Amino acid sequence: MENVIEIQNVSKHFGEEHVLKEVSHTFEQGKIHGIVGNNGSGKTVLMKCICGFLKPDSGAIFVNHKQVGVETDFPEDIGIIIETPGFLPHLSGTQNLRILASLQRKANDHTIWSVLELVGLDPNMKKPVGKYSLGMRQRLGFAQALMEDPGLLILDEPFNGLDKHGVVHIRGIIKNLRLEGKTVLLASHNQVDIDELCDTVCGMDDGILTVVR
Repeated sequence: MENVIEIQNVSKHFGEEHVLKEVSHTFEQGKIHGIVGNNGSGKTVLMKCICGFLKPDSGAIFVNHKQVGVETDFPEDIGIIIETPGFLPHLSGTQNLRILASLQRKANDHTIWSVLELVGLDPNMKKPVGKYSLGMRQRLGFAQALMEDPGLLILDEPFNGLDKHGVVHIRGIIKNLRLEGKTVLLASHNQVDIDELCDTVCGMDDGILTVVR
């Protein structure tokens, strides 16, 4: 299997705080890769560096064989949930996804409707996103990550705000992504999510990445 993500000696500071410490690892295509760690361990910062949202102080990150921040600012063919998804609060979920889809023109109305139904949201719902529950916003964020059919998904705590039924539903979708040959990088504080979903697991602690299995 080829490596979709290659991280080479990546370090990142915020002032005096050393958030990532010489992180090196590769993530293979077609698997679900879990990252576990407490809040502040560096998981989210590492994911932001992979996506191009943050620039490492040293080291290199390659996604699909292109160096992030050098050969590409933001990796192509990637779907992302990091922290609370940001949407225009006065518009509906469907309207928000249409605006996002217009940027790259990879998703049409049919795709948007299909992906909203897939995550358990009604495409006809007129309610503005500002009145969504946390769980509904999370489902919408997941729909946004899926709608352009990316080969790689970066999911930071994708089950936040979901009830038990929602967690089971989204876990099923993530398992199907693997069956489709997609690669998923998943951070979760819930060990059950990691045990049930992940082919490989790494731990983050104080900016250091170690292989768990």
